[in-house]
Amino acid sequence: MPSEATELLLIRHGETDHNRQGRFQGQVDVPLNATGQQQAQRLAQRLRDEPLDMLVSSDLARARGTAEPLRMLRSGLALATDTAWREQAFGVLEGLVVAEARMSQPEAFAAWWAHTPDGAPPGGESPRAFHARVNAALAALAQAHAGARLAVFTHGGVLDMIWRTVHGLPLSGPRECVIPNTGINRLRWMDGRLELLQWADAAHLD
Repeated sequence: MPSEATELLLIRHGETDHNRQGRFQGQVDVPLNATGQQQAQRLAQRLRDEPLDMLVSSDLARARGTAEPLRMLRSGLALATDTAWREQAFGVLEGLVVAEARMSQPEAFAAWWAHTPDGAPPGGESPRAFHARVNAALAALAQAHAGARLAVFTHGGVLDMIWRTVHGLPLSGPRECVIPNTGINRLRWMDGRLELLQWADAAHLD
């Protein structure tokens, strides 16, 4: 017998200063900037009447800060945090802009720039390991909440891994999809299959 479908709204966090400056953000715990806070407020208004059963967030401040305005509007919804929804770890590159990384960490930068599945800077996470983590988190959440509608607040790299999964794309090569801050991505999970319904909906920012 088929299981119940789980509806997922996967949402990238709002803008941070690291985003604006083009820094490797990774798992550095950077808060939202003023623009990001405004984006989170507009997202909350957009979703205030959306049928939802639960809010889930990466434990990093920029994701939690994006979820918080909606949680405050929807007092009946629980907000659970989970480290599995964190951004990819970039190790020694974290906090650096590209020019700094190229100069101060040339080998680590080259490993990242090559975009190979198993390349990782020291202290960082390879695309293959990251992809496995993201897919495991998605499957565990969807199976634990079969039939529910969940909003998940996460990161651009996580969404890139999910895009690749849905489209059967390789882990090599740079990102191909658009992932705006606070963009809403709607997916459905059923019987181990992930279906994309809508991607990069940021109409609330217009």
